[in-house]
Formats: sequence, structure tokens, C-alpha cells
Amino acid sequence: MIYALVLAAMVLAATVAAGYPTVALLRRQNVGKEISEWAPETHQAKAGTPTMGGLLIVLVIVAFTLAANFFGRYSIGLPLLVFGCLALLGFVDDLGSLEGRRQAALQRRVKLLAFIAIGIGAAIGLYEFLELQTVNVPYEGRYDLGWVYVPIAIGVVALTAGGVAVTDGLDGLAAGTLAIAFFAYGILALHQDQTYLGAFSFTAGAACAGFLWHNAHPASVFMGDTGALALGGALAVVAFMTGQWLVLPLIGVVFVIEGASVGLQVAYFQLSGGKRIFRKTPIHHHFEEGGWSEVQTTIRFWIVGLLGALVGLALALEVY
Repeated sequence: MIYALVLAAMVLAATVAAGYPTVALLRRQNVGKEISEWAPETHQAKAGTPTMGGLLIVLVIVAFTLAANFFGRYSIGLPLLVFGCLALLGFVDDLGSLEGRRQAALQRRVKLLAFIAIGIGAAIGLYEFLELQTVNVPYEGRYDLGWVYVPIAIGVVALTAGGVAVTDGLDGLAAGTLAIAFFAYGILALHQDQTYLGAFSFTAGAACAGFLWHNAHPASVFMGDTGALALGGALAVVAFMTGQWLVLPLIGVVFVIEGASVGLQVAYFQLSGGKRIFRKTPIHHHFEEGGWSEVQTTIRFWIVGLLGALVGLALALEVY
């Protein structure tokens, strides 16, 4: 526990400090984000704010994991590999969202295929190399799922990465909820005596918390898919490595709500001939359109995320 806490403190401080030159570099490179026409009017003023800030999170996590938490503990290689692959995918996609640039973002079909491919790799790593194929059911015990574990893992990795990506639409929203989720899984890993998985989770949580220094409203930099996809995929892998992936929808409840809101809106729009359930999606925009300020929406979603994490922890630890 002390090791994980000290490492987290170092990562948090390093992320805050490294954020200043990183933001300055991104500004010099003119990597300003183009704001979607579907976003609320108040968001148009954000046009030109540097994106790809997830590079800061990625580099800090990789550097500290390799330096302090990797060699001799190769099981950490799987979440780190998934993290890196999704960071690369997100980086390519972010290039298409830059203001004034002509390159196109990845098509949805290409992105989906990439999600599935990375999910397959993660599932094989979990099932074959780490020999994981069980689920812990709160108050019931552990159940062996056999080969069914593989398609479940593929779907959860892809959906979690996508859910985090759509959550990254308000200043500080994704970073704050990710920090909560990673710290929760860090506690679970340490409770299971998975010291190095716990340290990795605390490293990721601390990097997200440190990023908030620069991403809090009004944000100096956006996370972008570079960070959101990578962190979402890594969170899913960590959940599977603890065996407590059944409570991931609670610990990551905000990502579930955000992703589901988009899916429901699209499906209902097509089935109803153009009608909508929500004013705008992802659902954080629905609340903004209803009168909540951006800061109110972000903090209230953090609270929902914290509540979900506490309930998920209680169930996973079998605490009444």
C-alpha cells in the first residue's frame, strides 16, 4: 500500500509539472480542437484549445510503469500494451479533429474494427497468457466461464474504451471520473495482494488527477481520444485482472450512462423517424441544455461516479 501511495504521489506531481511545457508545446504545434456543430453554443468558444493532452498522461504512465513497476512483473505488460495500442489509435483519430486541418478522422467502421482487434488481443492475453477465465459474483463466489470469457472480454474492453471517449466532452469530466475508477480498482487489487497491479492502477489514477490541474474549467488542454481510449481500455483490462469486472458498470457508471445515452439516441432517432429522447447527446450535453452549467454538470457527474465506485467496492469486497 505504501509503495502504491508513494508512487501515486510522485506521478501526480510529475503530471502537474510536466503539463506546463506539454501545453506550451501543443500550442506551438497548433493542435487546436475543432468543436462539433452539435455541441452546445457555449462550447464554440473552446475552438482552438489544444487537444491530444492525453499524450501527457500516456507518457507519464508509461515512464513510471517502466521505471518502477514493470521489470520482473510482466503481468503488467498486458494493460500497458492495450494502453499503448489504444493510445496510438486515439492519436490517429485526434489528428482528424484538429481545427483547420484537412485530414479525416477515422471512420466509425475502421474505429470499430480496431476496437475489436485490440479487444481480441486483450482477451487472448487474459485467457491464454494470464490464464484468467473467471468472474467474481458478489456474495456468491467465483465462477469459471470457460471460453465464454473471451467474447465477454472483447466486448467489455471495446465498450469501456468507447464509453470513456464519449465522456470526454466537458472540462475535467473524463479525467475526474477515470481517477475515481482507477483508484477504486487499485484498492481492489491491493486487497487481493496484487501489489503491482494496484500500483499501476494508482499510477493511472494519479496521472488523471494531475491532468485535472490543466484540464479543469476553463481547460488549457483537452485529453482527446489519445488519452480517453487508452485509459478506458486499460481500466477494462485491470478490471478483468482483479476478477471483479462484474462491478465495472458501477465503478465506471458514468461511462456506461454516457455511452448508453448515445446508443439509445441513435437507435430511437432511426426507429422513430427523427425523434429524440435527449436534447443532445452524450447525456452531459442534455443537462447543459437543460440549464446546468458546465462546472455543475462535471461535479455532479463526479459525484455519481464516486457513488457508483463506493457501491461497486462494497459489493466487490462483500461489505454489507
